[in-house]
Formats: sequence, structure tokens, C-alpha cells
Amino acid sequence: MINLDITLLIQLVNFLIVLVGLNAFLIRPVREIIKQRQDTMSGLLGDAEQFVGSAEAKLKNYEAALTEARKNATAEREKVKEAALAQEADILAKANQEAQAVISASREKVAADVTKAMETLKGQVGALAGKATAKVLG
Repeated sequence: MINLDITLLIQLVNFLIVLVGLNAFLIRPVREIIKQRQDTMSGLLGDAEQFVGSAEAKLKNYEAALTEARKNATAEREKVKEAALAQEADILAKANQEAQAVISASREKVAADVTKAMETLKGQVGALAGKATAKVLG
């Protein structure tokens, strides 16, 4: 059976003294350490979020610069390609003109050679006809 006497009061006072002592020496310092840790963690978390935001902004800027550089490279490549095609057309036109000049010169030379050969043969026709007639008549 439970006796309600002076020992209960002493135990209650002892409990309250221990509670106040534990609160002063153990619980309050642990709470302060936990609060400092939370403050440090929230500061570090804020720094990490700021770093991530900065990294994302730099990445977007890098991607934008890369896209712009690709556009410029494509435009430059097209410009060089067009210049090369124009140069190719110019070279082909010059080559075609040179070929036509060579063909015309060759045709004129061949025509002159034919004319010269015909004149030579016309001059020799009489002599050759006489020799052929002499051989046939015998």
C-alpha cells in the first residue's frame, strides 16, 4: 500500500531539484548545440542552393553562347560554300572557254591541213594518173 507521508514530499522536492539541474546542465546546452547545428545546416543549404542557381545560370549562358556560336559557324560555312560554288562556276567557265579555243584552233589547223593536202594531191593527180595509165597500158 502507498503511504502518503513526508517521504513523498522529499521525493517530489528531490525530483524537482534533479529536473532543474538536468535542465540547466544537460538539456539547455544540448538544445543550444542542436540550434547551432540547424543554423549551420540552413546556412550551408542556402549556400548550396545559391551555388546551384549560379551554376544553372552559367550553364544557360554557356548553352546560349554555344547556340550562337553554332549559328555563326553555320552561317560562315554557308558563306564559304557559296563562295566556293561561285569560284567553281568561274573556273568551269574559264576551262570551257579554253577548251572551246583549243577546239577552234584544232579545227582551223585540221581544215588548213586538209586544204594543203588537197592542193598537194591536186598537183600530183596529173602525174599519178599518167603513171597509172602507163602501167595499165603497159
